[in-house]
Amino acid sequence: MNLVDLLRISFEREATDLHLTVNSPPVLRIHGQLVFLDQKRLSAKDTEEMVMDLLSVEQKNVFEEKRSIDFGYSVDGLARFRVNAFYQKGHVAAAFRRFETSIRTLQQLGLPHSLYKLSNLRDGLVLVTGPTGSGKSTTLASMIDRINETRAGHIITIEDPIEYTHEHKKGIVNQREIHTDAFSFSESLRYALREDPDVILVGEMRDLDTIRTAIMAAETGHLVFSTLHTRDAVSSIGRMIGVFPAEEQQQIRHQLSLVLRAVVSQRLLRRKDNSGLVAAVEIMMVTPGTSNLIRLGKEEQIYSAIETGGALGMQTMEQALCDLYAADKIDRETVLKTAKSERLVERWLE
Repeated sequence: MNLVDLLRISFEREATDLHLTVNSPPVLRIHGQLVFLDQKRLSAKDTEEMVMDLLSVEQKNVFEEKRSIDFGYSVDGLARFRVNAFYQKGHVAAAFRRFETSIRTLQQLGLPHSLYKLSNLRDGLVLVTGPTGSGKSTTLASMIDRINETRAGHIITIEDPIEYTHEHKKGIVNQREIHTDAFSFSESLRYALREDPDVILVGEMRDLDTIRTAIMAAETGHLVFSTLHTRDAVSSIGRMIGVFPAEEQQQIRHQLSLVLRAVVSQRLLRRKDNSGLVAAVEIMMVTPGTSNLIRLGKEEQIYSAIETGGALGMQTMEQALCDLYAADKIDRETVLKTAKSERLVERWLE
């Protein structure tokens, strides 16, 4: 089978991912589980031809130099995929992640209604965090689409690669892809500040320069969205501050306390009936109280602030897990495995 055939099978079987690697048949990830297709084992020539045929000359140069690359690939009439191509044991391999062709609303995604507030913000920094494959890009696309639909503004996205394609609606959306339209997140973000933006989406906070420039953009009146690969709100704050040299951390802590508006941490969990995945979401809205805790370096107290902030749209991951359990969407084992500790959820499961 050729690559398009494999991607079509992946789409028809509702797989989130397709894996191609040498000496293995193609592998799908369906509802979180790996499923081996009944196909021949792929050779080094198979995987190399499938991947290299997708790359431009410039992308091939980047791939050869860095030995891995992210890029987007669309199949007409089917879907768009994020591709990570990489070398393993000297051979080419790749992982394809499927994106939906349409952008769903927060309600359709089953996300808390309080997230709509974030689309109404005019400035500041909003982080969506979680492990790879937790739906961060889908949540951000939904919020960006709502802004695009409800107010006239200039939205710039910087992505690696572009995952969801936005049409111009009430606002205009310019999307830049790393290695195609730009060289790096930090450089693109600096240039974005000269392009009259109202809203900026930075695909990922990968380095100190990107984080520093994102904070500066939020300080100067822009609304900035970005992602981090962190477990929860508290660790997200620590990660951002921790990348800076020790002598700068107190100043960055102060700046972050002023510009941070919310941290949304999410996980995708297998449904109890095995019909798919469901999102569990922790939400920290930055209030004067949490802002003060960030400034003073008392992150350990933020969890309690989230736990008692339900009236403001906040919830801990443990509260989200217990709500899903009460709604019979996930089982007890999933709750206990995902929670920070069993102690935090046992009283809700009795």
